Order: sequence, then structure tokens, then C-alpha cells
Amino acid sequence: MFKRVTGLTMAMLSMVLTVPVVAQPAATCQTHGQAALEAWTQGRFDQLGKDFAPVMAGKLTPEMLRQVWGQLQSQAGSFKSLGALAPRSLGGQDVLVAMLTFSDAPLAAIIHCDAQARIDGFRVVPAASVRPVAVAPEPAIPDAVSRAMPVSSPLGPLPGTLTMPEGEGPFPAVLLVAGSGPHDQDETIGPNKPFRDLAAGLAKAGVATLRYDKRTYAHAAQIDAQAFTVDDEVTDDALAAARLLAQQPGIDPRRVFVLGHSLGAMMAPRIGQRDPQLAGLILLAAPARPLLEISAQQVREQGQRSHETAVQIAAGEQAIVAERKLLAAADPRHPPEGSFGGMPQRYWLSLHEVHQVEVAEKSSMPMLILQGGGDFQVSPTLDFARWQQALAGRPQTDFHLYPGLSHLFMPAGKTETVADYQAPAHVDAKVIADIAAWVKARPAR
Repeated sequence: MFKRVTGLTMAMLSMVLTVPVVAQPAATCQTHGQAALEAWTQGRFDQLGKDFAPVMAGKLTPEMLRQVWGQLQSQAGSFKSLGALAPRSLGGQDVLVAMLTFSDAPLAAIIHCDAQARIDGFRVVPAASVRPVAVAPEPAIPDAVSRAMPVSSPLGPLPGTLTMPEGEGPFPAVLLVAGSGPHDQDETIGPNKPFRDLAAGLAKAGVATLRYDKRTYAHAAQIDAQAFTVDDEVTDDALAAARLLAQQPGIDPRRVFVLGHSLGAMMAPRIGQRDPQLAGLILLAAPARPLLEISAQQVREQGQRSHETAVQIAAGEQAIVAERKLLAAADPRHPPEGSFGGMPQRYWLSLHEVHQVEVAEKSSMPMLILQGGGDFQVSPTLDFARWQQALAGRPQTDFHLYPGLSHLFMPAGKTETVADYQAPAHVDAKVIADIAAWVKARPAR
């Protein structure tokens, strides 16, 4: 959806591919895995699944693998080279890892095999996920107390953290809802942790927060990809988390806010519509346009920055135009078969039915809408400006544009590609201060 290597392409790979903990014949697995990666990166999609375990072969068709490969290149740039698989231990599991070099961002392929050396785990993640990277020192959370607080979901608990300011309260509280992709509760992107920064800064200012792992991160293997919708990804778990947050001792239940980032910001008006007890909504880098329209812009702009040919860029744009036509004519009761960009059509149809600006216009809930001026994913002129125009004069609605800040509300990089997210940084202190001041100024709902 967005031009980021932690987006829906990787979410889809995580959903349909599992990495169980079993012994694997390493040498044979390495041979099978390397052959599969070579077939994938060379466009031989019909040969890729010959060494897959049956459950994986049934989930990943050659067409799906072709779409995912194309989406990866639209996100990370043109493909350059494939490294050799090497044994690694990740999260207590023995796997094989190979580096994939692209023009804009390095990725890593993770392979796992069952006891018969059949591939039953095949994932692509940012390279920073599997190798040490330089990190900015994590901010301490002064005058605050954090404790684990899991959020219930149909697939099982989602690990979460409640961070309370020091003192008796009751405190206003902000629920943090992440963007697209299988994010952990810190919304970790490369070496950066935007949600941890927000929790630390807001606690210092006297505002509590709850952040949690997304369902696509905590329970990826259990997700039924073909029945997956954006409400499954975002809305339903956010509503459960908001109810949980309001019930905690020391929290003022009449002053619980939802802060969404990126896709989370796009879904915030729907979350508010379904929970009228919320005190307000905070939208960071909120798409105002349909996401496929944004994707077309990114295919064009990122393709040019990655030195793709005019033919490659045009093909990507034409595929999105065709998908938008398909969704516009679709019957919501009978979603189209197949997938697009590695995600099932049911998911895309659920996104097509989200009209975030119209929902916001009809809401009486206070809103704070923030935008980085250096954001190359959600446009300051095409998205933020549309929010300003649509909600102009609306009571209790405030807007802030931060020149020089990125999609992560950190200093913008120079390449205007996802490679910029590999630079260690922190959420700008002015952004956190503005959020805290706005929350504390809002009356109880």
C-alpha cells in the first residue's frame, strides 16, 4: 500500500507462511532454499514452489509470488543481487537467511524447512531485522511506570504495554494505532521506534499510553489470508484496546484518545465512529485519498528515483488502474477472486469501502491532524491539504504541518526513499509536545 518495506507485501508473506520449530536437514534445505530464491529473483515463478511443503504450495500460487515480487521492487527499488543462504538463529529458531540487495533498501529472505527438507517457511523482512544496525539511544521513560498489558483478539492476546505517568491520576490516555504491515508495539522501522518515543514523551508530559503488537505481527501464522479485511488488521483490535485502556485504574475513562499513524490514522475516524465514548482522535500522516491512488503516485515517483524505465513505471501504474476499476465494479457481498500486490481481493475491497474524510466530516469528535512536510508517502499537498479543506471551520479541529519532518515525524532524509528510514532518529520533541498540549486541553467526553 505504502512505499515501505514493512508494508502489506511483507504482511502477506508473514500471514501465509509459517516458521515452525522443528529439526531440518540443513544441507538439503539450503540447496532447496537457494534454488527457490534464484527462481523467484529470476522470474521463474512456476518453478519456485517445487520444494515447498504441501501446506505452503497450497497457499502460494505462482501468480501470487509474481505479484509479491513486483510489489517488493516497487517498494525497495530495482533488484540488484541475491546473497547465499547462511544458518542463523532468530527468535530461538534455526533458519537460513540470505540478503537481497535492491536499489533503495536492503531486504533479507528467511527460509525454514520441515523434517523432510521441504520449505515451510519463506519470509522477506527488512535487512535491519536480521543484522545489527546503528540505533539511536532509546529515550528513558522518566517519572513513569510501564507494565505489560495484553489486548484480546480473536486469535489470542496481543502483547502490549501500558505506560503511566508517575502520580495518582486520573490521567488522560492515548491509544497508539500503527500503520500498515506487521508492526510490533513500538512500530519498529529499521533502527527507529516511533511509538516508544511517543510513549516516553507523553508520559513525561502527564499523558498515559497503551501500545500493542498488531495481529499481523503477533499471530501471523493463524490469519486466514483469504478472509482478511482492514477491520481485522486495524479497527477491531483498536476498539478492544480502547475499551481495555478506559477500564484501567488511574485512567480517566472520559479522556481516552486514539492516535493513529498512516493506515492507523486513515482508520481513526472509523474507530471513533464505532466508539463514541472516545474523547478525540489524533491523525499522524493520514491518507485522505484512496490508497490505490496514493500507490500509483508512489509507483511513479519512487520508480523515477530508483531509475526504473518508463515502461516499468507505466506497467505498475496500469496495474493499479485496472485494480481500481475491478474494485469499483465489485459486489461487496461477493468479492472478486484472487489477489493484488500479494493481498487478497477481499482485503482491497474492504479498503475501497473506507471513506475516511466523509466519516470525519460527519463526526463531532475533536480531531488533531499532523503532517510531516518532508513525507514522501502521504502527501502534504494532496492528502494533508485535503483534510484541511474538508474540515475547515469544523469545531475542535486543529492542524499542524512540520517542515522537514518525514512520514515517521523524524528528520527527513535526502533520498526520499525507504532507505531514509534506516537512519537512527527519534520523533521530534515539538510533535510530542503539541500532542500532549492538545490532549490535556480537551474536556472530558
